[in-house]
Amino acid sequence: MDKFHALFQHFQSSSESVMNGICLLLAAVTVKLYSSFDFNCPCLAHYNALYGLNLLLKPPAALFLCSLLANRQSVVMLEEWRRPAGYQRKDPGISRYMFSSVLQRALATSLVWILLALLDGKCFVCAFSSSVDPDKFLDFANMTPSQVQLFLAKVPCKEDELVRDSPARKAVSRYLRCLSQAIGWGITLLLAVVAFLARCLRPCFDQTVLLQRRYWSNCVDLEQKPFDEPCCEHARDFAHRCVLHFFASTQSEMRARGLRRASVGRGPETPEMPDPREGLDGGSGKAHLRAVSSQEQVDRLLGTWYSSKPPLDLMASPGLWVGGGPRNQAIPTHRRVRTLAVSPRKMPALTRV
Repeated sequence: MDKFHALFQHFQSSSESVMNGICLLLAAVTVKLYSSFDFNCPCLAHYNALYGLNLLLKPPAALFLCSLLANRQSVVMLEEWRRPAGYQRKDPGISRYMFSSVLQRALATSLVWILLALLDGKCFVCAFSSSVDPDKFLDFANMTPSQVQLFLAKVPCKEDELVRDSPARKAVSRYLRCLSQAIGWGITLLLAVVAFLARCLRPCFDQTVLLQRRYWSNCVDLEQKPFDEPCCEHARDFAHRCVLHFFASTQSEMRARGLRRASVGRGPETPEMPDPREGLDGGSGKAHLRAVSSQEQVDRLLGTWYSSKPPLDLMASPGLWVGGGPRNQAIPTHRRVRTLAVSPRKMPALTRV
């Protein structure tokens, strides 16, 4: 279970190519689900449109939400958008870039379902069979309006006795199916044209802004992993210290009440628990527990991290930060471009352009 959880976290925080692979996998699952789905239209005048449109729109909405849940950047985007400015400035362009990235991947599976449904035509025929104009077909000339509506409602059910082997049913079904496929291919062509124009017109704009947005969005996303590691370590040590403190205090109460074992020879002596007065770290070398050792301090620390993150300055020294804030209140901007300058005689250093 732990390996599966680690693998899931790896896929969530992985690169863009892996996320694209996950989207393709979800699209393939969508195709499999649609192909295995047994479509049964109710063939009732007042329920055909409701059933067909629900089948055409509700599964894509569910797949869209599942894609948002699978994409870790959606949660990071919301956190970055709602986070107070604090010492770390918020760039709206980062949130917009992350929003467009998340939206593109989430819409992939939904569009696959809609296009499959339109190209197949069953949902479209079921939803709009009762809305066909009967004047376009000569076979309805001898029918009353009520008979026409009943006949059109039975068009999706080709095994029904009323429309079995009827040329009018085949004509209406063929007309709606062709219209559905035309709409599906039109949407496919529109998406291809939009993707082509976006790919061709992107070099015409400033690429520096795009690279900056992409870099800082990845920085905001990957910032969570180094934050989670010390949090888990501190929580584990803090919980361990609380357990030791509980059993040590329990043993002290037993000594005070005279409930300690009268005979030592009956069994192995219980190992002595560390005295809580020896130190908050219990002598285990966990020095970080000396600074943060209570629930109020932990809550205050986490609240400070959420509201006053350090500025995005790669050249800032750790000594500049004292007491949760910078000594120099001048906040460096994170929009500056930083490049890696390599000198033959010196180590690689980060310099600003």
